[in-house]
Amino acid sequence: MNPDTIFSILIGIGLAASVGFRIFVPLFALSIATYYNIIPLNENWEWVGSSTAMITLGIATIVEIAAYLIPWLDNLLDTIAIPLAAVAGTAVMVSTIADLSPAITWALAIIAGGGTATAVKASTSTTRLASTATTAGIANPIIATVETGTSIIMSIVSILFPILAIILVLIILWIVFRFFKLFRKKKTDKASL
Repeated sequence: MNPDTIFSILIGIGLAASVGFRIFVPLFALSIATYYNIIPLNENWEWVGSSTAMITLGIATIVEIAAYLIPWLDNLLDTIAIPLAAVAGTAVMVSTIADLSPAITWALAIIAGGGTATAVKASTSTTRLASTATTAGIANPIIATVETGTSIIMSIVSILFPILAIILVLIILWIVFRFFKLFRKKKTDKASL
């Protein structure tokens, strides 16, 4: 496998993890990076770098970020965001992969892209539900701001420093694993009382 293919896979995985925090931030970042020829996309996905796509994704990003700052609306958004994250994670992955057969590209995109985005999104949704239950939603805007910042940072790092991005993805997935393990333990402890 040539280095360009490896870097394209790393970029895709990093952006997929970013999708788990905010769906439109990494798509917008990908659009900007493609528009300014920072990274090339799979030829079927070059439209993402058009000015129309960039403006549309920019507006969608602003709306999504603003919506997550409203405590009752953020939980509602999470109900549709998990399946959307899987689709968007798959899309960013398939759009960045270069020089692989379509079967390998799609398998990798579904497993690595969709799987990573879904795992991260599920943990952020769980965190927000816990915040809503324990703080009546008062802390939700703080959590939303942290998630948005993480998505922006992950998107930039994924595009500019793909090797560092994969390290951050592994750290994020480790945190997600530990969080779910802790959450499951607390849930079983409460059930046994």
